[in-house]
Amino acid sequence: MTGNHAVVIGSGFAGLSAATHLAAGGYKVTLVEKNANPGGRARKFEHEGFVFDMGPSWYWMPDVFEKYFAAFGKKPSDYYDLIRLDPSYAVVFGENEVWEIPANLEEFKKMLENIEPGAGVQLDEFLQQAAYKYQVGIHDLVTKPSRSLFEFTSPSLLKDILRMDVFQSMSKHVRKFFKSEKIIRLMEFPVLFLGETAENIPALYSLMNYADIALGTWYPKKGMHEIIQAMVSLAEEKGVRIQYEAEVEEIEIDNAQATGVRLINGERIPADVVVAGADYHHVDKHLVNPNYSNYSEEYWDKRVLAPSCLLFYLGVDKKLENLNHHNLFFDEPLEPHADAIYKHPRWPEKPLFYACVPSLTDSTVAPKGKENLFLLIPLAPDLEDSEETREKYYQMIMDRLEHHSKQEIRSHVVYKRSYAHSDFKSDYHAFKGNAYGLANTLLQTAILKPSLKNKKVSNLYYTGQLTVPGPGVPPSLISGQVVANEVMKEFSKKFDKTLTQ
Repeated sequence: MTGNHAVVIGSGFAGLSAATHLAAGGYKVTLVEKNANPGGRARKFEHEGFVFDMGPSWYWMPDVFEKYFAAFGKKPSDYYDLIRLDPSYAVVFGENEVWEIPANLEEFKKMLENIEPGAGVQLDEFLQQAAYKYQVGIHDLVTKPSRSLFEFTSPSLLKDILRMDVFQSMSKHVRKFFKSEKIIRLMEFPVLFLGETAENIPALYSLMNYADIALGTWYPKKGMHEIIQAMVSLAEEKGVRIQYEAEVEEIEIDNAQATGVRLINGERIPADVVVAGADYHHVDKHLVNPNYSNYSEEYWDKRVLAPSCLLFYLGVDKKLENLNHHNLFFDEPLEPHADAIYKHPRWPEKPLFYACVPSLTDSTVAPKGKENLFLLIPLAPDLEDSEETREKYYQMIMDRLEHHSKQEIRSHVVYKRSYAHSDFKSDYHAFKGNAYGLANTLLQTAILKPSLKNKKVSNLYYTGQLTVPGPGVPPSLISGQVVANEVMKEFSKKFDKTLTQ
């Protein structure tokens, strides 16, 4: 395959994965990154000894990372050290009601049993089904390029799909096993990563509960960005050339063939194939000639997006009490018709929120005697996020955080930075300022997602959270591999055809 040059746009998980797989397959690969540092939404920044992961903070599905590095003869431990969190996380349900979720499965079953008699036995059956979905879903379905319905028509796979409750909602599925509303909220929590409410997510995604409860919650020492650093090291080892501060202005196309990319500084990089790991909508509507767009603006406006979020990165000049590494605040009831928030975007009156204190686990991410505090409020996409609004919500959730943890925090904040919709648009060209891509609803699953290949340009591909298999760090790793495999398969066909002519 020597001589084929691939240009990959974007150094997030999917872009790095695609670039590395292509390089290992014999391609000459140039990866271009808009920002000054790698990682996309998983970038990091530092301030006077505080080290902040800008995006993902949950390390789930460790087997997916192991499989990724194993494809190149490596292990995650060659690059970073993993710590299993125990408790995995804490859930705040209200005044003096905090559930610390134990890492040990038997302890977790006992906890549920004390809340709802019989729930421990029910959990066994629930997890047995979830384990089956995980094995088929993560190790088979998500690796399919989803370019044709025929990929899913084998009798055995059809049988698997029917067994995985794709036509039942997660909400109904969970209620078959549990009656306690708080246990139900706990079991529905993982689908928040998929960008929709449990009423609108297929029960297939109870596989996320298996990832949570059985496989555990982990943390890479020095932060999530260590994964990006590992992937960059591996990519460069395989020969990938990475250019930073190299924003693409246009994907050049001639006679339905991508011939290269032109950067905003005027530099042109020729290519035999282009893989776009940047925001799909941005690429589709702004980087290619409109004649070659995959989808209309009307199509994009009808997509159900996963949430955006309002983030706060805080440096605190004292040690914090009564908090865990991961803390979910479910101390307010879900707003009625929560799914309507996504269809008619508005700011919530009493938001759920998440607090992460990685410095409780890892002393390297904050100066001695201080704390690294990360706050996240999930929000509908496409909202106006003025400084006044951000500050209003900061005060709102800090009231609840201080009340719960029984300590003064605000007066000890020595560093504060907020990040929301307009920042996602500015830094990543994120469609409507989304943070997580497309929601994994039934009508946006597999072949119903935006295609990983341009329909009109034979050598232009897409990867990342707006295409298959979907949002999240592990799916993005898989997305890069799936696209790279499709590229190599297509070019092998062309090569074989040339040999026979």
